[in-house]
Amino acid sequence: MTLDQLRIFVAVAELEHVTRAAGQLNLTQSAVSAAIGALEYRHDIKLFDRIGRRVALTQEGRAFLAEARALLVAAQRTEKVLADIGGLKAGRLNVAASQTTGNYWLPPRLARFAELYPGVAVRLTIGNTHEVAELAIAGEIDLGLVEGAVSDPLLTVACVDDDELLVVAAPALAATLAGADAATIRDAIQDTPWVAREKGSGTREAFEELIQSFAPPGHTPRVVLELPSNESLRTAVEAGAGLAVLSSLVARASIKAGALVQLPFSLPKRPFYILSHRQLYTSRAAKAMLALMQESAASPR
Repeated sequence: MTLDQLRIFVAVAELEHVTRAAGQLNLTQSAVSAAIGALEYRHDIKLFDRIGRRVALTQEGRAFLAEARALLVAAQRTEKVLADIGGLKAGRLNVAASQTTGNYWLPPRLARFAELYPGVAVRLTIGNTHEVAELAIAGEIDLGLVEGAVSDPLLTVACVDDDELLVVAAPALAATLAGADAATIRDAIQDTPWVAREKGSGTREAFEELIQSFAPPGHTPRVVLELPSNESLRTAVEAGAGLAVLSSLVARASIKAGALVQLPFSLPKRPFYILSHRQLYTSRAAKAMLALMQESAASPR
C-alpha cells in the first residue's frame, strides 16, 4: 500500500466518481482504476460498488476510509517534520566537548546557534578529550570539540581554532620567583609542586609536554593534586597549592583580578579540534553548527 494509492482511494470515495477523481488528481482514469484495483486485489476486498457511472463505498470501504484519511493526515505531519528539519526549523543536535572548549569557547557559539535556529534542540555533554572521542567513535554525538590530539580511522578531525596556554601560580608562590629570568625559573620549579588535570584531558597533555620540554630526562614532576575540572584546578592554584598549566580562557579573569600570576613561559598554542564520524550522515544542523564555529573562529578577536 502506498500513499498515492491512499490519496486516490480517498478522492474516489469523496467524489464517488472515478473520472472526476482522476481529473482532480491530474491522473488518467485508467491509472485511478488500476490503483483501486491493486488495493482490492492485494487485500482481497471490495472497496466500491459500481452503480452506473458512479461508485459507492462498500461497508468495508467505509470502514477503511476513516483509517485512510488518518494515515494521510499523519503523512502530512511527517512531511512537515522532514521539511522543518531540512529547513532547520526543527531537529536535534548532539554535541560533546572537552572541558576547556565546552565551558569557555563553545557557549557563545551555542548561543548564536540558538538565536539563528531556535527550533533545533541542542544537547551538550562535557567530558575530557578521551571521553569526547569515545562518544564520537560510538556515533552517539553529531560533533565533538576537543583540545587534545585525537587519531582514529573512524573520525574526521579538523582544526577550528587555537588556544593560548599559560603557566600560573598564586601571587605568594610567584613572588618567590620574582625577578628571576626564565632559565632560573625553569631550574627552580623542577621541584615545585604542581596541580594537574586528570590523564586523558587535553590540559594534562599540555602540562606533560611542558615538563618534557625543560626538565632533565627521567624527571617526574611533583603533582600534589590531580583534579577533574579546570575550575577546581584554578581554585587550588589560587589557594597556593602549586603551579599549573591553564588555558588563557580559564585563567584570564583570575589574572586580571590578581588571584593568579602568569609566569614567563612561552608555550606553543594548542589547536581546538572538531570531531565527526566518517561513516555517519552529517545532518543539516551539524553542518550549520560547524559553519558557525568556523566563521566565528575566523573573525578578529
